[in-house]
Amino acid sequence: MNVFAGLALFVLTVALMEVFAYVAHRWVMHGWGWGLHKSHHEPRDGAFEKNDWYAVIFAGPAIALIAGGVYGGMPALVWIGAGITMYGAIYAGFHDIIVHRRIRHSWNPRSRYLKRIIQAHRLHHAVESKHGTVSFGFLWAPPVRELLAELESRGEGKIRAASKVRREMDPGAHVPG
Repeated sequence: MNVFAGLALFVLTVALMEVFAYVAHRWVMHGWGWGLHKSHHEPRDGAFEKNDWYAVIFAGPAIALIAGGVYGGMPALVWIGAGITMYGAIYAGFHDIIVHRRIRHSWNPRSRYLKRIIQAHRLHHAVESKHGTVSFGFLWAPPVRELLAELESRGEGKIRAASKVRREMDPGAHVPG
């Protein structure tokens, strides 16, 4: 396999991982896999949470693909496994470090894109249960105003200090109370 085809497969895999992550987050983590993911929606005690097992689980296919590609003489599998691994690295850097600050830092993103993704993820955490939340992707999110409208229209789940969340996410909005 030539390098350009490999790189194209790598980039395609990273992009498709966002679709996979959305589906897994919405229907597995907020569905039958809530037992592990719930820890991510609660205050963490210590460096790790049960939700971190998802990183271990999702690393398995990447490792298997890379090994299968290397030892099975199928280079395409290496590129796919590397794409999955890259998505995991992007996720860890963005979600765990930038958004949740699991490693202390003082950097505050200034780009509109990063601010929107961070706000979308905060809105995802505004609901205290597995039902009624919004924004399940990690690298793409609808505009914050759309997410706010969706969150308010659903009326599902217990919303954490809804007026506070609304003011933080949309300072120009009028929120009673």
